[in-house]
Amino acid sequence: MTYSFNLYNSLASDGAYAALKKILTKTSAPPVILCIGSDLSVGDSLGPLVGTMLKSRLHAHNIYVYGTLSKPITAHEVKYLNAFLANTHPNSAVIAVDAAVGNSADVGLIKISSSALKPGSGAQKNLNKVGDASIMGIVAEKSLFNYALFSATRLNMVYRMARLISDAIFDYFTDFLASDNASTSFFNDNAG
Repeated sequence: MTYSFNLYNSLASDGAYAALKKILTKTSAPPVILCIGSDLSVGDSLGPLVGTMLKSRLHAHNIYVYGTLSKPITAHEVKYLNAFLANTHPNSAVIAVDAAVGNSADVGLIKISSSALKPGSGAQKNLNKVGDASIMGIVAEKSLFNYALFSATRLNMVYRMARLISDAIFDYFTDFLASDNASTSFFNDNAG
């Protein structure tokens, strides 16, 4: 199940929050947030921006955020992530966040899915899937020169997208932490 929201829609943050609530159900352990990308390219900095924003907002809670501007999680670390997360957070679902390329009409869309994401697929990298749920921001048009387009992406768009995604995730965790009755199921049975 995948939900799409246009960055410039005033209700996108509320929609993204509702999609997360539908995809992820309460658990005894809060989900872990994995933000993938690099601060070396504007387009690829979506994940680290989201991670940095969430780390500062969730620092008082027992929420794990991996991948920030100061400590990015790049494609080089992806092959180790699944084992690390399974060993370190065995009872937690993983929400993976990454930038992506797509059709020109899709630039500016945020896609929230009940499935894992495959980092680096826009750059023809063959990496393992990560996450139990995923959030992808389409920041550039897919082409033979994806890296050049990532570098030419407008920071304003990536920053606005990061703010919207971090707001939706923060709202999800606010509800999660306020809830007294957490179930043991990671995902809604209808989300598949």
